[in-house]
Amino acid sequence: MFALVAGLGVWVVVQNDFAVREVQVTIPGPKQPLKAVLALPAEGEGRRGLVIFAHGDGEADASRDGFYRPIWEAFARAGYASLSWNKPGIGGAPGNWLHQSMSDRSAEVEAALDWAKKRPEIDPNRLGLWGISQGGWVLPKVAGERTDVRFMILVGAAVNWLRQGEYNLRTELREQGAPEAKLDSELRRRAAQIRLLEKGVGYDQYVASGLDNPPMSKDRWGFVLKNFRADVTGQLPKVRTPTLLVLGELDRNVDVKETEAAYRAGVPRDLLTVANLPNGSHNAVKNELDNPDSLWAVITAVAAPRSLYVPGYLDMLTEYAKKHGR
Repeated sequence: MFALVAGLGVWVVVQNDFAVREVQVTIPGPKQPLKAVLALPAEGEGRRGLVIFAHGDGEADASRDGFYRPIWEAFARAGYASLSWNKPGIGGAPGNWLHQSMSDRSAEVEAALDWAKKRPEIDPNRLGLWGISQGGWVLPKVAGERTDVRFMILVGAAVNWLRQGEYNLRTELREQGAPEAKLDSELRRRAAQIRLLEKGVGYDQYVASGLDNPPMSKDRWGFVLKNFRADVTGQLPKVRTPTLLVLGELDRNVDVKETEAAYRAGVPRDLLTVANLPNGSHNAVKNELDNPDSLWAVITAVAAPRSLYVPGYLDMLTEYAKKHGR
């Protein structure tokens, strides 16, 4: 029994030993310093390319609780470092991420690009972007305005804030087996909430409406009020950067058919590559493992974190970065 436990312990340690060297750095941000991690390839010498990360919604530290480490390793195999930071207010970082607009987040990425180009370990001619979900409202603006970005990778990117929210609501209720009357009720509640947003009402008036039980926090209401009009459609024709759009077949959060159609209509055809992941979730994770309440998902995340992802996804990142780093 002791040998079995010891063997399992060694297995877990090996599976969580990634071929990157993490360095804590501070980046001068547009509003406050960014508390970041620079994940350098553990092997090789000389200047490295760099991929800058843009988080999705919610609280997030630099590694997204370790979720990014297999992705950092995939880019390291292509000779790229990765750069990601704690959202403002998370992990000791100054500020409050719920006070940010999508444009504020784009400005952070641009500040990180400018900082990275001055770093001796970074090759300023090999800069890329990787973003997930809400990052789809953050990175295309950067890719449309900068000439120093070699590629952009977007995973489960949303297009329109309001349509994405309705799609997510419908999907969740359908999976719960909710009756049609429940769906109708929730859609009416949502429509009333949107009317309040369009009027720009304050938090007290929102709470008094009784629409949500419990109501959003004051900061969350402010965040939604600041961003509910987000729509990337008009930005896509301005993209001049090779773009890999990764879409999970079973995405519950984003209507991947809408996303693919919008990108094919907007991004110049010769710049766009679309990868559809069979059995893939919103995060490019295997659908059956994309559930934090699943014991098997937790075991996999601890014992074999690379196995969370759809087969081929991590290799896809490596090859795309190699292709556009030449």
